[in-house]
Amino acid sequence: MTRPDDPAGFDAGRLAGVISPLRRALLAATRAEAQLPELPDAQIDVLRALPRGTAKGPAEIAVHLRLSRPTVSNLLGAMEAEQLIERTPDPDDGRRVVVRASARALDLFDRFDAAHAELVARAAAELADSDRAAVARALPALERLCAVLTGDPAPRTPVADADTPLAQETP
Repeated sequence: MTRPDDPAGFDAGRLAGVISPLRRALLAATRAEAQLPELPDAQIDVLRALPRGTAKGPAEIAVHLRLSRPTVSNLLGAMEAEQLIERTPDPDDGRRVVVRASARALDLFDRFDAAHAELVARAAAELADSDRAAVARALPALERLCAVLTGDPAPRTPVADADTPLAQETP
């Protein structure tokens, strides 16, 4: 929907209408190319909250994702059964548990990142030079839009936060 008072002629409805099918197409194509399994979006969110080399407590994950503690506890139980996370005693407080992404989960993300980047590069190569340039110019604004929508203080890095084909598609 274009607002009449928007001098840039920004059409929010058109952008929203492109994002979902684009995301689904990228997820499906990347998942197929890298032969990756599907995981629920909530599990992907948990794994994204646990970058390589970090460990967080379940309560910290719940706050970060704005989910209830019981929801996170259920997610972690399912993820541990799938060998996507590892729970260990907190080295600073043995009464607490910390969670890390497993080697399996990190391998899935590494495979995704490589396949995803290659797929996008191949698709972009089929665009006209002017279209590739327009997409390149739009990236910083899209990163800022994402930051506004997610409440992040700064735009995320493209590789670290690329959507993952592990996530189930939603309508």
